[in-house]
Amino acid sequence: MVNIYIDENFSHFLANGFDVFQQHLNSKEKIQIKILSIKKVFGAGAKDEVWIPLVGKENGIVITQDLKIQTTRHQNELYKMHGLGVFFFKPPSNGYSFWEMVEQLVKRLPEIKKKAENNRPFAYRITANKFEKLK
Repeated sequence: MVNIYIDENFSHFLANGFDVFQQHLNSKEKIQIKILSIKKVFGAGAKDEVWIPLVGKENGIVITQDLKIQTTRHQNELYKMHGLGVFFFKPPSNGYSFWEMVEQLVKRLPEIKKKAENNRPFAYRITANKFEKLK
């Protein structure tokens, strides 16, 4: 089982909804996936320094818009040290509306699930047009 966590900078309703769809797909796909909300599991406002080690311990994946995890040295080292896989959604300058984010997740989730099989740690930046592997 692979747990994919959606950060609280997305609506927790996205995690709930996508998990319902994923549970249906789990009977047909080789990797069983559970989609969870960081906010629901670890509490609203949970510090990255708290949830990163816990998600890493379970070999989890995170979907976030928090690019500081990649660009802040301490947090970058933290996710790597704990073997986390991270997908950074980089929204347009005016942000994504709720429905645009739903659309982006629908479009990107098959590739995210495929890349979830990769050895961790890893990080990808996702824009409206591409996936980019980060160092």
